[in-house]
Amino acid sequence: MTVVQSYICEKLCKVLPRLNDIPKHVANLITQGISVNSAYTSNILPGANPEDLPTQVGNKTECALLGFVQGLGVKYQKIRDEITEDKFTRVYTFNSVRKSMGTVIPRPDGGYRLYSKGASEIMLKKCAFIYGHDGVLEKFTRDMQERLIREVIEPMACDGLRTISVAYRDFVPGPAAANEVHIDGEPDWDDEEGIMSNLTCLCVVGIEDPVRPEVPDAIRKCQRAGITVRMVTGDNVNTARSIATKCGILKPNDDFLILEGREFNRRIRDSNGDVQQHLLDKVWPRLRVLARSSPTDKYTLVKGIIDSSISDSREVVAVTGDGTNDGPALKKADVGFAMGIAGTDVAKEASDIILTDDNFSSIVKAVMWGRNVYDSIAKFLQFQLTVNVVAVVVAFIGACAVQDSPLKAVQMLWVNLIMDTLASLALATELPTPDLLLRKPYGRTKPLISPIMMKNILGQAFYQLIIIFGLLFAGDWILDIESGRGQDLNAGPTQHFTIIFNAFVMMIMFNEINARKIHGQRNVVEGIFTNPIFYTIWIGTMISQVVIIQYGKMAFSTKALSLDQWLWCVFFGLGTLVWGQVITTVPTKILPKCLS
Repeated sequence: MTVVQSYICEKLCKVLPRLNDIPKHVANLITQGISVNSAYTSNILPGANPEDLPTQVGNKTECALLGFVQGLGVKYQKIRDEITEDKFTRVYTFNSVRKSMGTVIPRPDGGYRLYSKGASEIMLKKCAFIYGHDGVLEKFTRDMQERLIREVIEPMACDGLRTISVAYRDFVPGPAAANEVHIDGEPDWDDEEGIMSNLTCLCVVGIEDPVRPEVPDAIRKCQRAGITVRMVTGDNVNTARSIATKCGILKPNDDFLILEGREFNRRIRDSNGDVQQHLLDKVWPRLRVLARSSPTDKYTLVKGIIDSSISDSREVVAVTGDGTNDGPALKKADVGFAMGIAGTDVAKEASDIILTDDNFSSIVKAVMWGRNVYDSIAKFLQFQLTVNVVAVVVAFIGACAVQDSPLKAVQMLWVNLIMDTLASLALATELPTPDLLLRKPYGRTKPLISPIMMKNILGQAFYQLIIIFGLLFAGDWILDIESGRGQDLNAGPTQHFTIIFNAFVMMIMFNEINARKIHGQRNVVEGIFTNPIFYTIWIGTMISQVVIIQYGKMAFSTKALSLDQWLWCVFFGLGTLVWGQVITTVPTKILPKCLS
């Protein structure tokens, strides 16, 4: 952040003013007020090399103000060394409700001086005096306030600048000037409202907080992914509107709401001041920017969206935050994102995910990875349920029809190894792709097994059962081999049942390729070579199957097959890919309601 505009002594500067252009007494007050009335942990550190830019440490707004002091040619650290923190009489820490902070220090000639800074339009309401031309003290009338807001603050805000006002007030034991207050003893510092009144405005500065280059693209990706991005900020409504437009949250001619916290509360609360869900439901769907808001407003919005029942499935709400006051909203949200660099410990503790780089685009990556995990689980289920359906039906009907299951126990163990351990590694290790962000979010009430997946499971199971039962009852005749049906229990393995086992495994293996797609895509091999784990496991499993068939013998109840018999088994396996294209063509709506 950087101060790019300033208004001092009725002079608006769109470049950094020179120290000599500012009346000396006003310049001293401004530089001391900024240096003292800020966290001493906020600093500007020089770069490691002369060509490197300085590093801002701590609160970025305060660092921008400290940079303004340095730009005037004043060393803020020298002022801090003279007025150390142990000399502070009272500190009013920043409050998101009053949107200001203040620091009280002793005056060298007795009494106290209060420095305050905060949101411009709020601070100006507390000011009774202002320094005019040549640093002459003037009464700050209501007309002057309105003119300053209209001609200085609003144009700055429309340029996307965050406007901050710096003011002060003196408490003196002796005769008091017009903008000072006489005291006989120590003031009642607990009377914050009384202390922070009748201030003297020193300056208004416009701080540029440039939008990171990657943010607009990240927001576009969120919007394409069906995610609505809302800005909740304490900034001026014009500043918020400008930044939201630059980010892409708002577009020209959009019919969306931009509200200030006060108007937001007026719309959602009843005459008793209680939030009404039906009133909130009229606001949040169109709300895109909530400006001059408090953490309570943020929490109310999050809770209201979560509790809303205007859509079929409840909204999933993610919230970002970095301050202590963001804790309730972060905890209430379905997913809380805390800033790893600027975030407080309270915010990090209340969050679910910490963004170590404080980058909005990291949220897009989190969404992409989350959808990838969901899809990986769905792929595995689609594959496993198909194998389960076929294996159970074959084992049951086979045992009933021929008094012996065509799939032996040890073979089922091998199928189970393929189906569980190896398939989970193969199907659950694909890296996410940007295509995941082209789909709308899954609803909270949407079943994990979608109608398309159910169609694939039943369709592939039907194909595999037809092939297996065809081989079981007619394979010996078609392939001209000895039948395995009715064999003595002590008889050795037969080629007939070995072909059934091998064809089953081939269909499983090629259907594993089909299972990589769960949204009806036709190109099931797309991206297959981007996942080395998948094709390594697939090839390794095929090699293991060859070894089991050709050399397993009694251990696996198999008998070596000829090349022709192997080609038949591979042909049946390849058939699952062709059959998968047929299944994709079939409309999902023909499925019975109970299955979809």
